Amino acid sequence: MNAVTAKQDSSAGELDRLAELAEDVIRRCRAAGASQAEVAASIDTGLSVSVRLGEVETVERTRDRGFGITVYFGQRKGSASTADLQPDSIEASIRQACAIARYTEEDPAAGLADAALMAREFPELDLWHPWDIDVERASALGVEIEDAGRAVPRISNSEGAAVQAGETLAVYANSHGFVGRERGTRHMLSCALIAEDDAGMQRDYWYDTVRAAADFMPAAELGRKAAERTVARLGAQRLTTRQCPVLFVPEVARSLVGHLVSAVSGGALYRKASFLLDHAGRQVLPPFVDIVERPHLARGHGSTAFDAEGVATRESPLVAGGVLQRYVLGSYSARKLGLASTANAGGIHNLVVAPGSDDFAALLQRMGTGLVVTEVMGQGVSIVTGDYSRGAAGFWVENGEIAYPVEEITIAANLRDMFAGIVAVGRDVDPRSHILTGSILVERMTVAGE
Repeated sequence: MNAVTAKQDSSAGELDRLAELAEDVIRRCRAAGASQAEVAASIDTGLSVSVRLGEVETVERTRDRGFGITVYFGQRKGSASTADLQPDSIEASIRQACAIARYTEEDPAAGLADAALMAREFPELDLWHPWDIDVERASALGVEIEDAGRAVPRISNSEGAAVQAGETLAVYANSHGFVGRERGTRHMLSCALIAEDDAGMQRDYWYDTVRAAADFMPAAELGRKAAERTVARLGAQRLTTRQCPVLFVPEVARSLVGHLVSAVSGGALYRKASFLLDHAGRQVLPPFVDIVERPHLARGHGSTAFDAEGVATRESPLVAGGVLQRYVLGSYSARKLGLASTANAGGIHNLVVAPGSDDFAALLQRMGTGLVVTEVMGQGVSIVTGDYSRGAAGFWVENGEIAYPVEEITIAANLRDMFAGIVAVGRDVDPRSHILTGSILVERMTVAGE
């Protein structure tokens, strides 16, 4: 039996053991007087190797466990957790959760998700691809990535390359009789480099993250891309303050989609802390924009058959024709709002922004003159008001062509206006996230500089 097959067999056995323990704990919680109970258990293992200037810098092996218990005494809730799966620690956690629940206030929205919503089908999502790599091979791969980047002219130094392999086993069980098992892998390669000229130094990086190591971009190509991005930043200038179109590259554009998700998520809505309060059924994006949640994508970064409460996931539009179709809800926020769970306890699962027909070069031509944003910094986004102000870096574009790099600027607008002012979505979709979008061109923002 090879190493990968043995690991697959081992993972199935560990999931069974976690599931048996979870079911036993739920029985013990019920015996202690809980009317409902749920358990979330996980085991994360991984290898991380970093190299710098051709030498191994760090080697880290991890094996982390988590075991969380939540009990309900009527509508009073108590939670406790432990990283130790020994009987004494589990028993202490049960006692603590029950003690907390007995003394908390009743909450009419508290409780498990509705039993009728529990997942009953568990499709194969192709998420489990253990990477049979050891420290020596990981180190060699890191050196290959870094060497390819350092070979590019004007690269003067390196912050290193990293190789990471990770596996997660997880079980969620509750007193409805639901037991869900999940196993997934996530692997990453990355490289950060420094370039230098007479004007100073610049830093940039690139990375790739996949479920299966066979899906990685070639190692040398990743190193070269990190280098080319770094060299392209040399000679960066500041801009004078102006208003202009802004094109967000895909890895930055997905943060805009993330702000939309935050604004239509239950927690912000029931606290009345969102600028999109009461916007279901209303136009929030231009009519050509469609956004669909697709939780069953093979090898998807957010793929799952059930959410953090066991509710069955399903493909569901979030935005159709620019109109907000629904909110993003778990059972608690749904009850607070008088609505039903959308199977989003724990977050969204593969949100796909329908790509347009333009590639990146076509989007530059469409923009004509304006700013390409390749990096944003700071936390200047208010979901309450929609105000958006962040530090940024990127490139100034003239006549549809990149003219020069820019840095030390701030981009500002209101998210409501930014969403309404989306001119185009590119077909250059970045696959490295659970938010899948191409570049997004916004009609106008304020760019503050000198």
